[in-house]
Parts: sequence; structure tokens; C-alpha cells
Amino acid sequence: MKPLLVLAVGLACAGCSKSGVTPIVVYSPHGKELLVSFAREYEQAHPECAVQWLDMGSQDVYDRVRTEKENPQADIWWGGPMTAFARAEREGLLERYVPSWDSVSVPAYRSPGRFWYGTFLTPEVIMYNSNRITPAQAPKDWDDLLDPAWRGKIVIRSPLASGTMRIIFSSIILREMQRGGSPGSGFEWLRKLDANTKTYAADPTQLYIAIAREEGLVTLWDLPDVMLQVETHHYPFAYVLPASGTPLITDGIALVRGAKHPEEAKRFYEFVTSRPGMTRQAREFFRIPARRDIPPSDLPPWMQKLEIRALPVNFDTLADHEKEWMKTWDEKVRGRGAASGAE
Repeated sequence: MKPLLVLAVGLACAGCSKSGVTPIVVYSPHGKELLVSFAREYEQAHPECAVQWLDMGSQDVYDRVRTEKENPQADIWWGGPMTAFARAEREGLLERYVPSWDSVSVPAYRSPGRFWYGTFLTPEVIMYNSNRITPAQAPKDWDDLLDPAWRGKIVIRSPLASGTMRIIFSSIILREMQRGGSPGSGFEWLRKLDANTKTYAADPTQLYIAIAREEGLVTLWDLPDVMLQVETHHYPFAYVLPASGTPLITDGIALVRGAKHPEEAKRFYEFVTSRPGMTRQAREFFRIPARRDIPPSDLPPWMQKLEIRALPVNFDTLADHEKEWMKTWDEKVRGRGAASGAE
């Protein structure tokens, strides 16, 4: 996780670089490639504005927005699972805003009160090093990751700062609750996964490097970022959509309540969520649009062919319990799988 002090210094320096213009401060987990591209394009169209972005895990974004509630520093929160946005909405951290494309939004992919909207649909996958593992050898489903054959070969992004991993782990707990009747069944599953896990990466970059260098061979991650790393950075990654289904995350966007530059923030919001913007994000950054007015022919071929089996997940229940479940995982599961004799 990037230290908040470093982020704060970076933000201050960015503000000094363009005097006489209005800053738009964006907190986002979307990664440098996407953020740089859209910030530059927006600034070219709006030279009176300077986009200042901070790239951090989605849980870090939520924590930071919550900490800054009395003195908001961000104007826009762009990216993260709907559970985090729903929690932020309940805590009064978001500003209600109805975008121009509300009529083509899907009710299931937005806040009922219009405080946040879904931009992308993000399926979670099993990613592996394609230089060392063939498609036939790769795990086909979540439970395959518990096979002792994978012991010491799994690297996982630490879920405490990652909205993606929090959703995956919490979805597994919910699934196991349906089988066993209590969260304990889910934590037992996670103990078995922990027994096979070599290490927990502090951020996505460390995760990618570990898998590429064969320090680990398998991980759990989101499909758009897997595709981005393969196509842009030529990492030897491949993926499997789990046979039993995958948590399908709605990735959102919202205005921060009390933002210093609300009108500029609304314009940037409209820019990145416009139909051309969403189409470009699909083609160049492998994001699956959540709005329903983008024809399949505008999407890349791999996305047109994508067949996703969604894992049934009660996201309201997940949002209510995610924080306590992750606290329990950190205190009672992490690093204890092997010691517990999980098989």
C-alpha cells in the first residue's frame, strides 16, 4: 500500500505544476495507464482544468474519503466495488448526482438514491503463469485451489487494502455459509487456501511481478486487469473463469460530498462515463461497460465472446459483514493455515 504521506506530497506537487487552473482531484484504483490517458485527454479539451489523480486500492480510497469527511480533498471517487460505494453512501460521504445517461443505466448497477452509478462489470478469475502452467493443468474452479498440489505456488493480493480481494473472500464465505450454515465454514475454506498461499502481495504491481517471475504461479484477480497486463505489458498470464461461477462486481463512480470543485467534477464524471469514453475504456483498457446502450459491435472481439456465469451473491449481506469478516480473516486465518493442519 502506498503511504498516505507520499500520496499527500504527490497531490500537493501536482497542484503546484499548473498555476491558474482549476484542479479536479480524483481518487481511483484504476491504475496509472487508464488515469494518465483520460487525465491528459480531458485537460486537452479543458485547458482551464488540471486533473490530479491518486492511484490506490479501492479500500484505501474508501478509508481516505471517510477520514477526510470533515475536510474533503477529493472531488471524484472513480472505481471500486459497489459494496464500498454503498457503505460510503450510508455514511453520508457521497453527493447525489444523476448523470445525463441515467436513462440507459441498469437499476441493479446503480444506487437506488442515485448517489453512485456502475461503470464497469468486473468478473473475478483464477490467473496463472502461462509459461509454467498449461490450460489443462490450470485450476478450473475455486475449490481446486485447495489441492495440496498448489501449496507454496499461490500468491494473493492482500485483501485488507483491495476491494477486489475483499469481494472474492467474502463471496467465498457466503457460498460456504450456504453449504455449512455459518461463516465458520467460509473461514475454514480460507484457512485451507492460506495453507497453499506463499505470500500476500502488498499491491497489484508486486502481485504481477511475483507471478511473472514465477515466485508464485497462481492467483485470484479481476479479468480486466489480467487482460491489461497481458496486452499492454506482455506478461505471461492466462485466466480461467471458475466453472461454478464468479462474483460479478459492479465497479462504480461517485462525487465526494463537500468537494471543493463540484461543477468541474461533474464535467469530468460525464467525460469518463460518456458513451465514447466507455467504449474507449472497453477497447483500450479491457473494461466491460455496465450501461446498456453500447452495441456489441463497438466492443473488442474477446468481450463479445465472453460468457460469464455469475456466482449468486447477496451483496447487501456481503456489504453488512465484509468489514468484520476481513478483520476475522486477518486475526485468525492469515498465516495460520499450515499451522492448523488444513488439508
